[in-house]
Amino acid sequence: MQVSTTEWLIHDYREDDLAAVVHLIDTTAGLGQESVFSLAECITALTSRQPAVVAVSRGVPIGAALAHLAGDRAWVMRIAIAPAWRGRGLASALLRELERRLVERRVRRIAYVLPEEEQLGEGLQNAGYSRRPAVAYFEKTEPQHGPSAGLLEELGGRVLPGDLWQKVAGMEAEKALIERRVVLPLAEPERAARHGVRPPRAVALFGPPGTGKTTFARAVASRLGWPFVELLPSRLADEGNLAAALRTAFARIAELERVLVFVDEVEEIAPVRGEGAPGGMHGVTNELLKLIPGFREGEERLLVCATNSIRSLDPAFLRHGRFDYLIPIGTPDAAARRAIWSRYTAGRAGVDLAALVDASGLFTPADIEHAARIAAQAAFERDLGEPAEGQRATVGAGTEDYLAAIAQCRPTVTPAMTAEFTADIGSHARV
Repeated sequence: MQVSTTEWLIHDYREDDLAAVVHLIDTTAGLGQESVFSLAECITALTSRQPAVVAVSRGVPIGAALAHLAGDRAWVMRIAIAPAWRGRGLASALLRELERRLVERRVRRIAYVLPEEEQLGEGLQNAGYSRRPAVAYFEKTEPQHGPSAGLLEELGGRVLPGDLWQKVAGMEAEKALIERRVVLPLAEPERAARHGVRPPRAVALFGPPGTGKTTFARAVASRLGWPFVELLPSRLADEGNLAAALRTAFARIAELERVLVFVDEVEEIAPVRGEGAPGGMHGVTNELLKLIPGFREGEERLLVCATNSIRSLDPAFLRHGRFDYLIPIGTPDAAARRAIWSRYTAGRAGVDLAALVDASGLFTPADIEHAARIAAQAAFERDLGEPAEGQRATVGAGTEDYLAAIAQCRPTVTPAMTAEFTADIGSHARV
């Protein structure tokens, strides 16, 4: 997400902004831009992907604002402004953009603790903040406990940015279903318990390739704020004994306090058992069947498996008691395609969305993204050249660029796949 003016552009913090932002925080600390949070704490927040925004002018970072989330409350840790840009409204702009991201993450209270009276206090009051009576500030350092960050890194997992759920464009029916059935019971366990609802522990997403199953899994982890660990069957197989590798991976995952585990193309490790099954896979499927019940015993764990061919999975793998829901994720309908195209065209005036929707009938979200990238690249390359005589230079792709890009792309999903998916919904879906 980016917000620009004629003077600066504000974007979400990126990893390559770290050195510049740390320099800003460090060099402005003695200029009346102080904080009760130390530089080390600010660095920790940045590297752990806490909400932060950065302002740049001509490619040079000139300001930053960062926060720390604690439940439904957020603490604004620091607003750092390059000296030459003070008093020009940049602090208010940074705070406004940071607040917008916090609200998207359902923060109800935003606090900023100043170490003493300073110029920023008046600006905070103007921005709608209320000054509370002074309090004594107590701090206690607890010994480090729980699983180390090294374990998550060892498993190839990480905490994802907190805005992925909001970025899921289109697919509103699937998104609403997943939120009601999966996200909300896990996010509101006490309320769910009052109604006798047991939060899900394992769900399977099935549908044609490219329809967004991985995107949904990542978005759920982002929405919950849980670490995301993806188990890749091909990587586990590289260890030699796939069944043993699965057992070891699940044992290590059990050490994490909370986690969303994602297994894509799960048919590779849980195919239908029988004479036609690949050699050695019978034991792998048996091992996975034994591991899932143990995984389900955790309170803050969710296993999400994805498959392009649910009919290829062993029936015992999908039965009740192992998976709570089997959720179909199909190609986007016309309304969803319009929403996705709207995102990639960025509301550009003059683009005929109806034409793009009609031309991209079987396109998946991944197909639309690819076509949009081709159109944007064509516009970029055209902008690099000299416009023909009498031709006006245009900024950004137009309808013809997008239609040409659509014509270049071959849809991932075929009519035969769609027919098979429709049949699978009738025989396998459980929502």
